[in-house]
Amino acid sequence: MGCHDCHGGNPTQDDTQLAKDKSFKDAPKRAEIPEFCGSCHSDSAYMRKFNPNIRVDQLSLYRTSQHGQLLKKGDANAAVCTDCHGVHGIQSSSFPKSQTFPWNIPQTCGRCHANADFMKGYGIPVRQVDDYKQSVHARALFEKKDLSAPVCNDCHGNHGAAPPEVTSIAFVCRQCHPSAGELFSKSPHKQAFDDLGIAECEVCHGNHLISSPSDNFLAGGKADVCVQCHDAGTEPHQTGLKIKQQIDNFVASSEAAGALLATAERKGVEVSEARFKLQDASTALVLARNLTHALSPAEIEVSLEEGAKSLADAKTRGEGALREANFRRSGLIIATLFIMLLAAALYLKIRQIQAQSDR
Repeated sequence: MGCHDCHGGNPTQDDTQLAKDKSFKDAPKRAEIPEFCGSCHSDSAYMRKFNPNIRVDQLSLYRTSQHGQLLKKGDANAAVCTDCHGVHGIQSSSFPKSQTFPWNIPQTCGRCHANADFMKGYGIPVRQVDDYKQSVHARALFEKKDLSAPVCNDCHGNHGAAPPEVTSIAFVCRQCHPSAGELFSKSPHKQAFDDLGIAECEVCHGNHLISSPSDNFLAGGKADVCVQCHDAGTEPHQTGLKIKQQIDNFVASSEAAGALLATAERKGVEVSEARFKLQDASTALVLARNLTHALSPAEIEVSLEEGAKSLADAKTRGEGALREANFRRSGLIIATLFIMLLAAALYLKIRQIQAQSDR
């Protein structure tokens, strides 16, 4: 595309004024931009020339979005195509410098949504981007460079952007966390949340400022989320305490086994087999932590019992490694003493031979 494809005019003229002939259209008005861009991007026959797989429903989706609805009501501040994609410097979303490349999207959305003056008339908070930057999702994206980590449009949509409704939040989260979602659906919380109209995942994990999952979220932990609904001492809270105690005991045993193996390694004993067993125990712990979404102490106990077998094996191997290390140390001491005695005997023998020679 050249300038004249959007602005009209005569592209064969070098003189700017002469180029602005009767076909010159100037820049499209802001409110007309979605329809203007859609004149090409909604035409499947036209877009097929460039990419047969490209979507052509962007305009129809935009019309359903919060932005599109506001623009339809005459709000000229509502985001349009050029706010997200740029004007003359439009780049593919797969290009790292593009405004719609994953790690640039929070900044792109934040130009409006983090601007307190701009958002004042909408009654929308402006901490979303700051909160997101502190989240586990942001760390995965910016520090680990994991481009699959969710950004704004993964939860809100892009062309059809809208705030997730209470009933849709669980489905949004399940796009990446299906196992946790399925377990939650089996829990006693599911029906209660539905009856009260409460968003599932968000209640415990938050939305933009999502922290790394921690055992401290469980009942009795420093960040106990259960007390939001259950008073301490009640039967549901006691169930939560039981679950946390199960996991805490397993973690303590796992750490003790890990310390044992580390000690053996420092003493020069090979413990790779024991490390594999410890890894099996860690896998059981991960599964047990995920099972907390189902709120079933019995299932968690089964998972931890399997892990406990691996822990016991790792501990046995670790203790054997330490005995071997101690045996090696004892053997080294004995060998050293023997060598010293032998050296002393040789020394005395040499002195004796030299004395006889002097005579």
